[in-house]
Amino acid sequence: MSCTEAKTIEMTEIFHYPVLYREVLDLLDIKHKKIIVDCTLGLGSHALKFFETMPKNSFLVGIDKDKEALNEADKKLKLFEDRYTLIQGDFSNIDTILRNLQIAAADAIFFDLGVSMYQLRNSERGFSFAKEGPLDMRMDKDSFLNAYDLVNNLSETELENIFRKFGEERYSKNIARKIVEKRKQTPITTTTELAGLVTKAVPLSSLKHYIHPATRIFQALRIAVNCELEALKNGLRKAIGLLNKNGRIGVISFHSLEDRIVKETFKEYSKRGVLNIINKKPVIAGDSELNENMASRSAKLRVAEKI
Repeated sequence: MSCTEAKTIEMTEIFHYPVLYREVLDLLDIKHKKIIVDCTLGLGSHALKFFETMPKNSFLVGIDKDKEALNEADKKLKLFEDRYTLIQGDFSNIDTILRNLQIAAADAIFFDLGVSMYQLRNSERGFSFAKEGPLDMRMDKDSFLNAYDLVNNLSETELENIFRKFGEERYSKNIARKIVEKRKQTPITTTTELAGLVTKAVPLSSLKHYIHPATRIFQALRIAVNCELEALKNGLRKAIGLLNKNGRIGVISFHSLEDRIVKETFKEYSKRGVLNIINKKPVIAGDSELNENMASRSAKLRVAEKI
């Protein structure tokens, strides 16, 4: 990593904006919670806000798949080091993680499902096409499968299915065909190379939209590489089971696939008489937050309380 990249990441770490944090603090009632689990700790920006609000005798468990992010979060939270523990792991294993910590239940459980700016701006992680980097996209760098493997080894039909299912991409077939044609000549190795192929595969009319045509393709590959939707389904159900009575669970999602899972899961457990849904419609960012942080424009927060 170059010095310039390192400085960019350092600045991101300092100024990373915790999306909808005011609403999260309020709706999760953090000021009255004793055991809090942040299932997607990232750089610890939401956790830092929690510590500014939660009781002095409270404790936070921070979970994240990304070891690098955990190290950065640990630096940020050092002032509170006797009041938290950080665990590298997948939140779909929240039951095992809490059991190993001898924690039977939690008062608040939080998920922020967005990719952190720390990951996006580090070109070596391969999450973004803004800068050239390897086709990686692993949240956990020790994971076996990466985006290169999918792009260069899956069949045209398999790629098309991933793009349509996880990216809701209308030109999935064209894009998959273009990828397969290109890799017959040489493997596709970089983020910018893939983004360029996607751009060539879609009609010129689609290039007029405000989002880059490769955005949904990168989203789809990232979801597939990290098994994100399956992890979310499992993690939500386990988290609900681990809440104390009157404990609250909050989830910030950034695209319709995630939000649909959260909405349907909360609705299911509400019908069972397990949860009370706090906000019937998702909370979105107001004008003031959008002015401060445009990354929050697609964020949706849903909160429910254990009955």
